[in-house]
Amino acid sequence: MTASKNRIMKKIALLHFFILVMLTAFAQPKHQFTLAQNDFLLDGKPFQLISGEMHPARIPKEYWRQRIQMAKAMGCNTIAAYIFWNYHEQKEGVFDFTTGNRNIAEFVRICQQEKMWVLFRPGPYVCAEWDFGGLPVWLLKIPDIKIRCMDKRYIAAVTKYINRLSIELKPLLVTNGGPVLMVQVENEYGSYGNDKTYIKTLSKLWRSNGINTAFYTADGATPYMLEAGNVDGAAIGLDSGASDADFAEATKQNPDVPSFSSETYPGWLTHWGEKWARPDTTELKNEIEYLLRNKKSFNLYVVHGGTNFGFTAGANAFSATQYQPDLTSYDYDAPINEQGRATPKFFMLRNLIEQYTDHKLPDMPMPEETIEIPPVTLAAFTTIWKELPAPVHFAQPVPMEMLNQNQGLILYRTKLIGHKSGKLTITEPHDYVLVFLDGKFIDTIKRDGGKWTINIPKTDSKDPVLDILVEGMGHINFAQYMIDRKGITDRVTLNGMTLMDWDIFSLPMDEKFIGSLKPKYTEGFHDGIFFKGEFSLAKTGDTYFDMHNYFKGILYVNGHNLGRYWNIGPQYRLYCPASWLKKGKNEMVVFDLHLDKSATVSSSASME
Repeated sequence: MTASKNRIMKKIALLHFFILVMLTAFAQPKHQFTLAQNDFLLDGKPFQLISGEMHPARIPKEYWRQRIQMAKAMGCNTIAAYIFWNYHEQKEGVFDFTTGNRNIAEFVRICQQEKMWVLFRPGPYVCAEWDFGGLPVWLLKIPDIKIRCMDKRYIAAVTKYINRLSIELKPLLVTNGGPVLMVQVENEYGSYGNDKTYIKTLSKLWRSNGINTAFYTADGATPYMLEAGNVDGAAIGLDSGASDADFAEATKQNPDVPSFSSETYPGWLTHWGEKWARPDTTELKNEIEYLLRNKKSFNLYVVHGGTNFGFTAGANAFSATQYQPDLTSYDYDAPINEQGRATPKFFMLRNLIEQYTDHKLPDMPMPEETIEIPPVTLAAFTTIWKELPAPVHFAQPVPMEMLNQNQGLILYRTKLIGHKSGKLTITEPHDYVLVFLDGKFIDTIKRDGGKWTINIPKTDSKDPVLDILVEGMGHINFAQYMIDRKGITDRVTLNGMTLMDWDIFSLPMDEKFIGSLKPKYTEGFHDGIFFKGEFSLAKTGDTYFDMHNYFKGILYVNGHNLGRYWNIGPQYRLYCPASWLKKGKNEMVVFDLHLDKSATVSSSASME
């Protein structure tokens, strides 16, 4: 062997040795997490879950570690995370678990690096005030689809999702050296349905894919919910468990498995038009003291909420004509606020947990720097009416989903033949509607409340053109009205006559659509104007853009959809993370449904 070959062989041997050392260094020991009659057992010893929930889809990837470190500094030993199916399979059969904050395996690995355990909440349904409760909107293309049951078409889609997600999940299980202790089977099913075959089928699907760690369910602490939602052998989560009576209900349902408070609520959700939900801190303190004093495991829903960027916010409805869309902010009045900063609740909970667990808690990580930006001057540069794509033609209106559209806007256009004025009724408008006659704005129709009739005035036009512009504002995510398609879902009548012969224009308002806009001449701009402006930064930081000067619409910064704003409040400022800004020139686009003159956009270091 020549000297040079000898040196090469030595280098290869050293490289192999180095790789072996590195693999050994990074190998994680396997643990056992099991269910005893009354306790969770980690490596055979009782283990109290002190969990804080956060959702990787609602947090820019750059901030994942800081948010996890904040939960740890508050006293949590576990992170619970919802996984939103529709965030990872936006188009049927096309999965994304790698780009940006869709890389859930990386999120879980960061939890492990920070010495935190994980509760995995993969759905398929999650609720979470998230669009359609996490279910993919393309399911709604099936006219008679039934969800969360043994509908064969639904189960076929669920099976593909579980099969694919299991590839990501399996290496992360505690049984394989990962931090995932338990996997939730569905979510609050007892609040929705009673198909026990469905729940058992989900459990079998996970098992058949090698998901061999403990399971749990989560339901309200009432007999009927627990009976309908429980899975044999799974731990019982209570939403929430706050008293001996609550835990007694779980024991009645299954005395052979432990129970815990799977959602203890430090805050609450808020809808547009409401006051900010800010639950009483004293009640929370009493609940946490009860749980800590009695060594009960619990999960704070949520320890940090984050943001419903883009069109990800959901909605509630508890009657056929009710509609309550959720805010863009998912701050939730949580202990760690939307910006990742500690609130008074954080310090109260930290003190309690430190007191009862007798552990010295780590210091908080540094928060992201905040900035305030001088007011940005915007100018109108085009309008929705100058950006209409080629239409599709239908005899009667069809909802967005039938055109492979999720949310955004959709325009319906027809000529009035026969009746040309009178009582116009839309059945049903989902969700916010502007009506025009020959290009002139007539009135607004809101979905909530069921008042869907307006007056169409007389006109001198021989063939008046009726335009109905509809904004989708989030698919319902909870309870029995979840089959919630966007746009016009049935028909339009004028004085009882069904209007036919429609051109339909799909306006998704996504980043690709916004990026394609070009400046147009300003003559005739009205109702649905795009405003654009630029601003320069010497440094980046978190900020909130204040939309008080605008009416209702969407804000985009550097191509990122920050979400919806609406002057009915209570949210007027939209959160922009530092990672979406850049030194030098930045671009802002505002789409407003009603404003006809440009206005400035200011910024603030905080939401309020």
